Amino acid sequence: MWKRRLNAPLSAALRRTLAQAGRATVPIHSASQRLQRLAEQRAPSLSSDVGIAGLSHFGRRDSLWSSGRSCCSESAPECWNCGAVARKSATTPFLVCESCRSVQPVDESVDYFQIFGLEKKYEIDVSNLEGKYKDWQKKLHPDLVHSKSEQEKEYAAGQSARVIDAYRTLSKPLTRAIYVLKLEGVNVDEEETVSETELLTEILELREAVDEAADSQALEQIQSQMEDKLRHWSNSFASSLWTRKFEDALTCVRRMKYYTRVKEEITKKL
Repeated sequence: MWKRRLNAPLSAALRRTLAQAGRATVPIHSASQRLQRLAEQRAPSLSSDVGIAGLSHFGRRDSLWSSGRSCCSESAPECWNCGAVARKSATTPFLVCESCRSVQPVDESVDYFQIFGLEKKYEIDVSNLEGKYKDWQKKLHPDLVHSKSEQEKEYAAGQSARVIDAYRTLSKPLTRAIYVLKLEGVNVDEEETVSETELLTEILELREAVDEAADSQALEQIQSQMEDKLRHWSNSFASSLWTRKFEDALTCVRRMKYYTRVKEEITKKL
């Protein structure tokens, strides 16, 4: 799947790209010198991003997202077991029948936001998402279907796997951003080589600083810088999405991808 390729080795690809760009070899500094340089490279000002968190939709009214479509389709689905019709006013998709409690087959037309009854927007309340995820875990728990038919067990396994994937996708800014673009019909090429030499040089130095950090305090310092940068580019992504500047949104995703990788490397070392 597209998410699995995010963990591919980074340093080798970065060095290859720098070589292809004809860039002079990046000077090797001591770990302390690199940390000092990185500390001076502050994340861009967030002042221009004020108010982005309050945006309620991905884009203009013509967006595929902001149509106000209900979680249920126009023709309400019926339970395969008892024939009960899903309530049109329901705020969550028809995963479990309210009449007979039978687990329904997976409906691929239901997107990840609809699974949790969330408004379709990039910036979400992650704590609210987690609460809804736990509710679905309880409803789809294997103990509740152990005595059911093999067919319903398969339905439950499929629904559970999809709910888990939906939660993992929406709970993280990077994967949520990629998913948002996917729903807008914008493809994110995970194999694309970044040609921004300045960014590649910065990431190489960050990785080397992480590798040579003397203690956890030095690692936490770099991690804090990554969090600042991720906040900035996440806000920039929301702004680009709102104005439907998808090329700018893709640039934000590329930045988020590299800074996220550095942050994950630090987490492994702490």
